[in-house]
Amino acid sequence: MLSGMLFVFLPLLFGYLIPLHSQKPLQRINAATSHLVTVILALMGLSLAALDNLAQNLNQIVTITTVFFVSISTCNLAVLPFMDKLFPLNSEGNKNTLPLFKMILESAKLLLAVAAGLVFGLVSGIDLAWVESASELILLVLLFLIGIQLRNSGLSLRQILLNKHGIIIAVVILSTSLIGGLIAALFLDIPLNHGLAMASGFGWYSLAGILMGDALGPVYGGASFLNELMRELVALLLIPTLINRYPVTSIGYAGATAMDFTLPVIQNCGGIRCVPIAIVSGFILSLLVPFLMLFFVSL
Repeated sequence: MLSGMLFVFLPLLFGYLIPLHSQKPLQRINAATSHLVTVILALMGLSLAALDNLAQNLNQIVTITTVFFVSISTCNLAVLPFMDKLFPLNSEGNKNTLPLFKMILESAKLLLAVAAGLVFGLVSGIDLAWVESASELILLVLLFLIGIQLRNSGLSLRQILLNKHGIIIAVVILSTSLIGGLIAALFLDIPLNHGLAMASGFGWYSLAGILMGDALGPVYGGASFLNELMRELVALLLIPTLINRYPVTSIGYAGATAMDFTLPVIQNCGGIRCVPIAIVSGFILSLLVPFLMLFFVSL
């Protein structure tokens, strides 16, 4: 299992070693990553179609998703408001409104990719034995490109280490999410290391679903994808409501998405002061997702 972990993690490391000095190749990499995510999520849908007793497995996915989402969210939100009191941050809300519906629609498109793969696999009747190998190959390419993205995110080590709020948020989300994962694992009577791996997605639903599906099968992959997707959708709804009174809570609950997808909402509703904190916390959590998931499933 450890060799498998290294086999998947090494492309991320190799990608992280590549600096880019121009925005044009980075833009192409961003576009390629987006397309690969869509493809591999469609393959996840095909994997679900290949399962025996599909209805029973879908019920299991919904159960696992619900338990993990409630457990992790409860643990996150039980601690984050205290961080707002201990480490207050004054936000500067803007009056402009963001098209939240469009942002939610972007998330829904990835969910539709999984659904499309599932429907195609069920109605086409084709042999799906190749899906697992194709998913693993695309996953390696995807991790390599993600490594390049992380390296060229514009954050230096100094900027990360000096941002107290960003580090605190990342530590709180990390620790409370893992506690929530352990509680969910005990409730579902599954291995504790599987619970810790499921809790290590921090909102990065595409990568989390792919990694868990590759390591533990399509049931866990589907549950991980939906669990992290629900975090992002709830964050999009909570940020405009809470960020002026609870900026640390709002940024923290967004998890890894605070550095990209939910960042425009954070900036628009919380002001420019929230942006570096969101980027740093999101960056740290994003960097931890593949490492922690692969580490826990290897135990």
